[in-house]
Amino acid sequence: MARWGVAVGAAAANARVKAAAKVPSAGSIRAVPPQTWIRLDAAERIRYWWRAGFVTLAFIGMAVAAWLTAAAAARWWCIGGVAVFYSLVLSAMVSQGAGATLLTSEGMELRTLFKCWSVPWGEVTKIEVRYRTGRSGTWRYVRVDRVQGKAITVPGAFTVRWSDRKFDAKFAAIQEYWVRSVGT
Repeated sequence: MARWGVAVGAAAANARVKAAAKVPSAGSIRAVPPQTWIRLDAAERIRYWWRAGFVTLAFIGMAVAAWLTAAAAARWWCIGGVAVFYSLVLSAMVSQGAGATLLTSEGMELRTLFKCWSVPWGEVTKIEVRYRTGRSGTWRYVRVDRVQGKAITVPGAFTVRWSDRKFDAKFAAIQEYWVRSVGT
């Protein structure tokens, strides 16, 4: 019964993302839903956890290499350094994968593994798609600039694919909420 509830929840999330892809223009008389969740769906989470698994294997390989090549006195320091760095990387990956954003008419409620905060729409000056290129490819993510304070990366709105309709729908939904609340 619990699995059925998870499947229904994932199906409902997919339906919301598909509905967000058909977001009306700012001049339309159709109303925006009162709340929309921006998060990774089940397929995106599975793909992301596979990436975390590959990162884990890479760190295990580094630990084994440190064990085999380091002198006995320095061996534990090398393995400890790899373990600490791996813990930081894994916690960042889990926080990013589990992150979600709730869009409301008042603002955004951003949630990660370690932090929850909200940003009213009145503080938002710009919403844009940013690109970050690294060894694992080029990531696209949504960034929100505020009137005061630092810019925020929106949890749950990132992709490594160049043409990702789900990501584009998430970006369109965030922009639509902002445009409707600000009135421009």
